[in-house]
Amino acid sequence: MLAAMTEPTESRRQRAARRAGEFPPVPEPLPQPVIDSHTHLDITVAETAVAPWADRAGDPVAAAVAVAAEVGVDRLVQVGVDVESSRWGAELARRQPAVLATVALHPNEAPRLADLDEALRQIEALAGQERVRGVGETGMDFFRTGDEGRAAQEASFRAHIAIAKRYGKPLVIHDRDAHADVLRILDDEGAPETVVLHCFSGDAEFAAECVRRGYVLSFAGTVSFGNAGNLRGAARVTPLDQILVETDAPYLTPMPHRGRPNASYLIPLTVRSLAETTGADLAELCAAISATGDRVFGPW
Repeated sequence: MLAAMTEPTESRRQRAARRAGEFPPVPEPLPQPVIDSHTHLDITVAETAVAPWADRAGDPVAAAVAVAAEVGVDRLVQVGVDVESSRWGAELARRQPAVLATVALHPNEAPRLADLDEALRQIEALAGQERVRGVGETGMDFFRTGDEGRAAQEASFRAHIAIAKRYGKPLVIHDRDAHADVLRILDDEGAPETVVLHCFSGDAEFAAECVRRGYVLSFAGTVSFGNAGNLRGAARVTPLDQILVETDAPYLTPMPHRGRPNASYLIPLTVRSLAETTGADLAELCAAISATGDRVFGPW
């Protein structure tokens, strides 16, 4: 068992609590439906900002899913970052037909845990559920976790790779400033059949290597940022059938609303940015994203 860090990094929920501003307006619908391949509905609906679903009666999660569907985002993947959120997502997927779940310990959560081995056992217990269709987000993050936490991150990542392979589930990877180490560990352990690079953050060269390996690259709202030329270069070298889109909501809101809370209904902004970047026909891109989502996560 690896010991917890004495000075834990700030959690994703703590960062979400510092966000400011209202949710952006609802964009124009897409011509064909797509999926949001990576979202955190549990954190999104806890935002204090007024959301487009605020005036709808009933369950706010169901209302958020309905608003997304109205603009063509008709399927969502709820992603776990710790045991609590993974359990929540698995339960949501059982009762919400539009939602599938993935389960994992976020790489920045792994070093915070007093008993990493026990947490991993609990994640594995969830991984075999039928509506849990992926293991992630797991991986390496050298931006928020320093040298003292990297051994725990790597141990956790290797364990998640093994879980994904045992259950035949896609591996959803969080990679921040750790491209070479992510590939090294995948090579050491042997990658699962399906690998998704969540919120892809590399350049065209790294994208080409991931494409060569058969990995799927999921682009977030960051691809629309003015300073993200490297991401747009990566998108241009990625075949349409290896592209997914995501919100990572409530984070990474696409332009022109950067800094405000994000949600699945804003996926059309990212899809249109990708179409402009790649030169793909918008309807063709939507169809490709939808097909890749079904191929990776299975039918909803």
